[in-house]
Amino acid sequence: MRPVVTVAEMREADAAAPVPEETLVRRAGTAVAHAALRMLGGAYGRRVVVVAGKGNNGADGRVAGELLARRGARVTVVGPGDAVPSCDLVVDAALGTGLRGRYDAPAAPPGAKVVAVDIPSGVHGDTGEAPGRPMRATRTVTFAALKPGLLQGEGPRLGGALEVADIGLGELHPRIMLAEDADVVRCVPARPPDSHKWVTAVVVVAGSPGMEGAAVLAAEGAARAGAGMVRLGVPGVTGTSGSSAPGVHWPLEAVRFPLAPTGASAEGAEGGEPGAGADAEGGWADDVLAVAQRCRAIVLGPGLGRDAATQSQVRRVVLRATVPVVVDADGLYALGGADQARAVVAGDRSVILTPHDGEYARLLGEVPGPDRVAAARRLASVLGVTALVKGSLTAVASPGGEVVLSAAGSPRLATAGTGDVLSGVIGALLARGMPAMSAAALGAHVHGRAAALGPAEGLVSADLPSLVSRVLSSVRGG
Repeated sequence: MRPVVTVAEMREADAAAPVPEETLVRRAGTAVAHAALRMLGGAYGRRVVVVAGKGNNGADGRVAGELLARRGARVTVVGPGDAVPSCDLVVDAALGTGLRGRYDAPAAPPGAKVVAVDIPSGVHGDTGEAPGRPMRATRTVTFAALKPGLLQGEGPRLGGALEVADIGLGELHPRIMLAEDADVVRCVPARPPDSHKWVTAVVVVAGSPGMEGAAVLAAEGAARAGAGMVRLGVPGVTGTSGSSAPGVHWPLEAVRFPLAPTGASAEGAEGGEPGAGADAEGGWADDVLAVAQRCRAIVLGPGLGRDAATQSQVRRVVLRATVPVVVDADGLYALGGADQARAVVAGDRSVILTPHDGEYARLLGEVPGPDRVAAARRLASVLGVTALVKGSLTAVASPGGEVVLSAAGSPRLATAGTGDVLSGVIGALLARGMPAMSAAALGAHVHGRAAALGPAEGLVSADLPSLVSRVLSSVRGG
């Protein structure tokens, strides 16, 4: 996994660097100059403008300008508030990661390329927020490691292509990492020679009359991500042939088990004291828990519905489960607010919550906002769970504050049902023996990479499961 270093962590690394500050500035400026040369295809006769501030970021830019001038470029240095004359390339070295307040950058001349030093000036190094008008970079040369602000908020739009330059800061101590394909190979266990279907079995409890598709998608996601056995329960949809749901094509590899509709025995559970109704007798929760005794993970929630009886059954399953549980969609709604949810998710087994922004707001009473890292940490800390906060940048946090990011997401996933597939994928990775953080983060990475293999227009959630298996196979060279 690639390290992602916050502004505060970079300050600590700078202070503890094994070489003088002047050496670091020289190395940073040299890295920027080399990037500029590649962008220009050479320096002789090229016009370069360096927008240089007063701090180290400006010093880096000035070093880059000096080196380009020695190679034959015509270099002009201007201040952060000055107009930029006509040129071939702008070196944006006005502010760096230490943004305070608003910055309105001068306009880049038409046709000029822009290389940003560490981060586009005006973009916050941690959150990616850009309250002013930053200059949009063609390429950003950042030092030692990626910064959160390059991966979230306005950072991806303004940063352009990203290049990490090693300037010899020494050992870093990041608490944020970015998932990559190589991590799938390294972390997802291969099937052992003596494996059998029950070794990686998953229970999927999803769907309801009229929402059977959510169950199909979650079950298919689990099967294609390596669950050897998928036990599928759909409350209120009876039988094993799907006769009560005409037109629904149940996954052939999933073994269905009957779950009766939620009944009056669990009603009245909504609201009240934290955990109210989570231990109510009756309903389908005990049937799920009995089936789960032979399985390695539970996926709970997509399409279940939001009536009080269903909420009670969801809480009972989460509270009494002895294997890891992935809670998504209507399952998250059933947990209620923070106090009620905390009482239900407490325990020795792993619980992974996978909210989108609206579900997050119901859990914590506030929207996650643009800083996905902080949002995931907040949810994980408050509830004591592994929190996966969905978005174009998906952040997965542990209660201790460690974060793994997936930047593989794209607008292709902005269609109904893709989250159901993701919950199934994560459940399968848990069943294959992965820790909760790794299963959630690499599940999100594989899910995003799968979408990238599909059509740019018209991708639907049913396309994803087979694409997930292609990603898992291709990264292993299969």
